[in-house]
Amino acid sequence: MKATGIVRKIDDLGRFTIPRETRINLDLIEGETTLEMYIGEEQEMVLKKYEPGCIFCGEADGAITFKGKLVCMGCANGIAKQEKGKC
Repeated sequence: MKATGIVRKIDDLGRFTIPRETRINLDLIEGETTLEMYIGEEQEMVLKKYEPGCIFCGEADGAITFKGKLVCMGCANGIAKQEKGKC
């Protein structure tokens, strides 16, 4: 991680603004991009673009929705093979 030197205050509703230049550099699109928040052990907060993936391995490419959950084809095939052996 590298410091940007940008400091922002949090408003009375708990919001802060991500500078326009940063939004452009990171391709953060207003109204479209979703962010995920992580809290570290050293009282640090990390924001990352939320890119949903497989609930088992995290792979995003080729993931399909099954009963409201994302599953990649590799894991879906693995589950199918395991279930086939039980029949």
